[in-house]
Amino acid sequence: MRARRVALIADVHGNAVALAAVLHDLEGVQPDAVIHCGDLTWGPMPNETADLLEGLGVLYVRGNADRAVVEIAERLHDPAASATERERWMVEQHGSELRRALGAFPTAVEVTVDALGDVLCCHGSPRSDEELLTSATSESRLAEATTGVAADVVVSAHTHVAFERRALDRTFVNPGSVGMPYEGRPGAYWAVLGPGIEHRRTEYDLDEAERCYRLSGDPLTDEMVDVLRHPPTPAEVIAHAEALAFSG
Repeated sequence: MRARRVALIADVHGNAVALAAVLHDLEGVQPDAVIHCGDLTWGPMPNETADLLEGLGVLYVRGNADRAVVEIAERLHDPAASATERERWMVEQHGSELRRALGAFPTAVEVTVDALGDVLCCHGSPRSDEELLTSATSESRLAEATTGVAADVVVSAHTHVAFERRALDRTFVNPGSVGMPYEGRPGAYWAVLGPGIEHRRTEYDLDEAERCYRLSGDPLTDEMVDVLRHPPTPAEVIAHAEALAFSG
């Protein structure tokens, strides 16, 4: 696929209120394509989130949380299988049709963007949906993570921290998180490719998001609302991510 402008969204994590605000802003961008880079529905409003994107022609990448919904549901076919309270709650919120959709998402999406070249979109990295790539990742690990990849631009997500970095004769981009950003201040973070790379932040109604979270019954509501309102800083997250390299 070739495009003039592409909107990048990622890590909505079931925050339908934030996603709706971003979709409103997208009307002014009029991209040729919208790519979601993984972890769409793992959160308090999975069905509402999926419904917002229905029929929009979004290109989806499967994230580790999307994969987890399917894997946990399969595991729980065994009545003796173990799972956390939240894992069981999450599976209950995802009907079989939604789980099939998540399971069908590809691990990567490729597109050619005018003025930028070939773009590969993944979740963690091209080799793993659990790899944590940041602005501080060593070039040696970046090289290992992109072995065999010819794209001019590599887009990843997973860390919930936006960045743009030139390394190894290509550009690495993370659009940030729509639904649970770790940027030191609330908002919904995303990006536009073409002709350059533009990082964007959309404000939305945090009070409404909190109301919806608390109505959802999500066992982690208190913790998630606290992160929405008081997110960690990029420096904190980058230090943690680089110490781990890979994380579920």
